[in-house]
Amino acid sequence: MQDTPGTRDAGGARGAGGTQGTPGPEGPRGLRARLTVPVLAFGGILMAVTQTVVVPLLPDLPRLTDSSPGAVSWLVTATLLSGAVLTPVLGRAGDMYGKRRVLLAALGLMAAGSVLCALTSDIRLLIAARALQGASAAVVPLSISILRDELPPHRTASAVALMSSTVGIGAALGLPLAALIVQYADWHAMFWATAGLSAFGLLLAAWAVRESPVRSPGRFDTWGALGLAAGLVCLLLAVSQGGQWGWLSGPVLGLCAGAVVILSLWWRMQLRAKQPLVDLRLASGRRVALPHVTALLAGFAFYANSLVTAQLVQAPAETGYGLELSIVATGLCLLPNGVIMLLLSPVSARVSTARGPRVTLALGAAFMALGYVVRIIDSSELWVIMVGAAVVSTGTTFAYSALPTLILRAVPVAQTASANGVNVLMRTIGQSVSSAAVAAVLVHHTSAVQGAQVPTLGGYQLAFALAGAVALVACAAALAIPSDTAPDGDRPTAVGRGGPAQETALEGR
Repeated sequence: MQDTPGTRDAGGARGAGGTQGTPGPEGPRGLRARLTVPVLAFGGILMAVTQTVVVPLLPDLPRLTDSSPGAVSWLVTATLLSGAVLTPVLGRAGDMYGKRRVLLAALGLMAAGSVLCALTSDIRLLIAARALQGASAAVVPLSISILRDELPPHRTASAVALMSSTVGIGAALGLPLAALIVQYADWHAMFWATAGLSAFGLLLAAWAVRESPVRSPGRFDTWGALGLAAGLVCLLLAVSQGGQWGWLSGPVLGLCAGAVVILSLWWRMQLRAKQPLVDLRLASGRRVALPHVTALLAGFAFYANSLVTAQLVQAPAETGYGLELSIVATGLCLLPNGVIMLLLSPVSARVSTARGPRVTLALGAAFMALGYVVRIIDSSELWVIMVGAAVVSTGTTFAYSALPTLILRAVPVAQTASANGVNVLMRTIGQSVSSAAVAAVLVHHTSAVQGAQVPTLGGYQLAFALAGAVALVACAAALAIPSDTAPDGDRPTAVGRGGPAQETALEGR
């Protein structure tokens, strides 16, 4: 590993008066050290909020922007595509050039995208701005890698669990926040709010987070990044637009074929590269591949919960199951899920410490499946719906907190940001496939209500059954992960420290 002297803090030590976690004289650096975890978690929550807040606006945006519903759907698609492409790329850049530097760039792009959204009603500029905001998806894997480098072992597990859970926390907070702003203010005010919060998060991160000395020297794999970007764009564009364009239409089939060809060539190119964007030999081993597969399955199961719940509680009462809740009330129903993830993240960390992250991941997937069983049994009473959603959120907390810990234990310290970036990418793909699958199920199970086609209760129950089955597969995949997840030759003494090379770097700080 490379210890870059220029990235050290002026104080030279890890916190004022000694290492982080060691009591010492209070001072500006001591305060910053104690605020590193909450500041990074705030950035992760902001990322999820920024990606979620546009959802309540989607029905009205065609009128507000003088555009078609198809064009408006790109406000979600653009963020998805850019986030999927940039997450592994920025993760690798963070390993090579400095995680703090790349983290600040990602937060800056998020703030810039929010400002541009707030200043325009032109759908083309809005789509471009949402693509800028997609770069913020790299915040979580970069932050997890920073926490591994910066924190002592006894603090790392809980901090990583919290950081990973911010995705669900922010998503639960974003919907009611956006709904309240949209209901009582001009829609641009929502983006001004996210712009202000993003700028504040950027300033906090610049003040509290130090650059890690752990680097992976070498030349950036530009062709690998371009190949991955092209393949992912083809794949995710086909998945996200398949329902609208038709799954057997020429464009969708062409995109799927293009994704297979491009990603196959990219795979061969990565295996031959001396310094690849993604170390496929490491990633294809069971210690890394199975957590990635489980991340994809967990992303599918997680996303179906909030996606289906939001539609179900807003359905008309004439359906026999709908509650006709407003957007604001719907957001408030989902809000407890974010609180659950916040409160249970330290619990999941303690389970991982006591039983291992593999057990925590399997337990989380089992909880998700149990939650969907509750949803299938009764989805007509609000309290039962909220209980079922809460059980799924509990499982999501355990699963999402365990995944980065498994990756941190399985890869060399110099690859933590890029490896976690790929893991987050797999979650994103899982969520995209979940959205497409749930939409396909609901479209084929509808009935006429007030002259409109509305999903039936049976359609929702089938969607729950599909998500629950995927969660059970995730549980089986988690149990198949080898219990010893430390890579040969770079076996960490604890989750928070990457091995002798990193110990030397930390002691020098």
